[in-house]
Amino acid sequence: MDKEQKKAVMLLKSLILHYHGLDDDEREILELAAERLDSRDELDWANQFISEDYLSAFERSRDFFAKTIAKITKEEKLTHLKDAWEENHQKGYVTEMETTAMINLSKDWQVEKEFLEVIQN
Repeated sequence: MDKEQKKAVMLLKSLILHYHGLDDDEREILELAAERLDSRDELDWANQFISEDYLSAFERSRDFFAKTIAKITKEEKLTHLKDAWEENHQKGYVTEMETTAMINLSKDWQVEKEFLEVIQN
């Protein structure tokens, strides 16, 4: 995975976990993901990206994803969404807003049908 793809993956994870503020459990989930993917710098970048303007972070992220995620395979897109979904579940719950955000991204990434199958199981 190249640096831009790592940025996109960490932005996805951070964006979803920041949806209602970032608590200690969510911060730990992000830290572990960054460690696993060797992407600490990319996580810092993603968190800075979000903190620049929380209200516009989702829309700005969609623009960034359109430039980066579009370059990867459908299977990779689905894997990244599935990983973010599963990591979000680690905190014990997933809100309707988080779910809606991920479904909207899956639609943008043209993997909506496949992602809906993942979340229904």
